[in-house]
Amino acid sequence: MAEAASGSTVPRRQLGRHLRELRNRARLTVRAASTALEWSDQKIWRIETGQTSMRSLDVETMCRVYGADAELTKGLMGLAKETKNRGWWHSYGDVIPEGFDLFIGLEGAAAGLRQYIKDLVPGLVQTDDYARALIQADNPDVDADEIERRVHVRLARQALLTRVTAPPTLQLALGEAVLRQPVGGGEVMARQLERLAETMDMPNVSLRVVPFAAGLHHGLMSGPFTILGFPVNGDGQPMEPTTVYMEGFTGDLYLDKPQEIERYDQAFTSIWDTTLNAKDTQNMLHQAAKEFAR
Repeated sequence: MAEAASGSTVPRRQLGRHLRELRNRARLTVRAASTALEWSDQKIWRIETGQTSMRSLDVETMCRVYGADAELTKGLMGLAKETKNRGWWHSYGDVIPEGFDLFIGLEGAAAGLRQYIKDLVPGLVQTDDYARALIQADNPDVDADEIERRVHVRLARQALLTRVTAPPTLQLALGEAVLRQPVGGGEVMARQLERLAETMDMPNVSLRVVPFAAGLHHGLMSGPFTILGFPVNGDGQPMEPTTVYMEGFTGDLYLDKPQEIERYDQAFTSIWDTTLNAKDTQNMLHQAAKEFAR
């Protein structure tokens, strides 16, 4: 049976969302699912809303009833093990199948994102050529078709910034090194920098550069991070807890303890205070693009 609520809410809510989608795809009502599983309707509701941690064997049973394939079942069972952890480090290599991306789910549900990135353009504002250069460099043994599939997935994420219904706000602080790294060559970088300048005209995007002249600032100590804030429900409470995400070379870190959120909130505010204003940022982007285009 499901265990008492504990641990990080991030994996619990992500697991609940995936299980709810599986149940709906199987065309099962909560009552039909609870009957098949010999559980109460209340238990199904608590699982699907992320109110409880779970045993991997219970998830396996639900996946069998819902008709999930073996790969997805394995991934959800791995995620179930993380629902009991208070803070969690998740490595995609062994437990969660490739393509089972928790961050994409959180990103798509967010009402607002605040990002500090120090040396590479983040996925939401990459051009296709820039994305391709990064993905090829990170996956030297992957064939061309798979590279293109991954580029497509990355670019498809960008639609959330222009979606008709409640597009999220994006507040993006870029280290000046982002403008100087020649990813993909001069022409690719010139187009990428012009894209960043164009992105600044979007009503829901605020983009600023942290210049080298800013000297020592919080971002140099914290490293890159994203703070995700979520919509509120009818009771005025966030649908998901505010979450800090940090991408790692072998795994990704998700933080949601109040003291952790407060620390990163303060760090982002401090970093933002060191950025150039909008006009100077746009001028720097255009100038850097011209230099790469020569």
